[in-house]
Amino acid sequence: VADDLGYKDLGCFGSSFYETPHLDALCGQSLKLTNAYAACPVCSPTRSSILSGQYPARTKNTDYFGAFNPKPGKPVPKHWKKPLVPAHYIDRLPDELTTLPEELKKNGFATFFAGKWHLGGKGSWPTDHGFDINKGGWTRGGPYGGKKYFSPYGNPVLEDGPDGEHLPDRLATETVKFIKETDKPFFAMLSFYSVHTPLIGREDLVAKYKAKAAKLNLEKNDVFKPEFPRKVRVKQNHAIYGAMVEAMDESIGKLIQGLKDSGKYDNTMIIFFSDNGGLSTSEGSPTSNQPFRAGKGWLYEGGIKEPAFIRVPGVTKAGAVSNMLVTSTDFYPTILDAVGLAEKQEQHIDGVSLFQDLKAPRPIFWHYPHWGNQGGIPGSAVRYRNYKLIQFYYKKGYELYDLNKDPAEQMNLIADDS
Repeated sequence: VADDLGYKDLGCFGSSFYETPHLDALCGQSLKLTNAYAACPVCSPTRSSILSGQYPARTKNTDYFGAFNPKPGKPVPKHWKKPLVPAHYIDRLPDELTTLPEELKKNGFATFFAGKWHLGGKGSWPTDHGFDINKGGWTRGGPYGGKKYFSPYGNPVLEDGPDGEHLPDRLATETVKFIKETDKPFFAMLSFYSVHTPLIGREDLVAKYKAKAAKLNLEKNDVFKPEFPRKVRVKQNHAIYGAMVEAMDESIGKLIQGLKDSGKYDNTMIIFFSDNGGLSTSEGSPTSNQPFRAGKGWLYEGGIKEPAFIRVPGVTKAGAVSNMLVTSTDFYPTILDAVGLAEKQEQHIDGVSLFQDLKAPRPIFWHYPHWGNQGGIPGSAVRYRNYKLIQFYYKKGYELYDLNKDPAEQMNLIADDS
């Protein structure tokens, strides 16, 4: 799972600026999913949906943990200036649900987590929800301690490495170590902090992308356009972000090589996904999701449409492409199906196994009753077939788009806001 990686941030999904040879090669050996969606335009809710198999609205994990959270029965603080008070949300992964690692662990799997967690404070960390081993997953949603993306990390559940060690490489190293040492069936969740802020890259790769931007004449001119109430980046040319994307890709290469060296590559299911759209309207606005509208924190396509692919040896066909609608609640029942375990029918009411017959159309839903840090407005949305309806809870009202004809969501088919 990547963090804040946009749909267009991989070469295999259309980037001509960022270089991702390892992910491109893996995608080429997998079933590429061109209509895959995160269950929320921000991180914690989507991560909750992956591990629970339920929409964030059902588990009430609807905003990133740490966001402004009005308490039931308590007055709104005086500093709150926005005209609409957001919904209260629960800031921990629900204990009453059986998580994906808990279910697999019950059935003989060794379970491992590395990287970003952001699903609750102490008492709701990975080892509290079914993971045997946790390397780096705790309360915070970014690498904000120590030297950030470089050791010393200031992370209470990740030992510091040599000074200057790079975090994505370390997380891949820990994952490979687990894979090589376990003699049981395993579930490993490598959950990168990359490419979340702070925007910090390896010096060699930053220099590479600065030179590349200059050579391609991408350094300036027409980088942003309006996206009320913000501006949105419309060109991929950010050297530090490019360095962060490529470093993550190198770590994927290390992981794949580790699987091959262990002799387990040809018997391992691999899913790649991102937790929300690329950051394009705030906090440095380092990437562009064009032609998709807006980005992280928004209910437009740029905020929820994700690069995704799945590789199951002997099942998926290398180079195959599917446009079936996929959402992050589907991964839990899909993984159970792949290893021959029964779906948890009472819990998996919001997701389906991707190995079942999905030719019959189904709707998928979003509920984000919060003000996005990135400029997004509280709202809900549903996609059914090629149509997407958004209901905004402040001023904008309803918007309806035909995504086949208008993937950029520029032509609202509802004539007015009634």
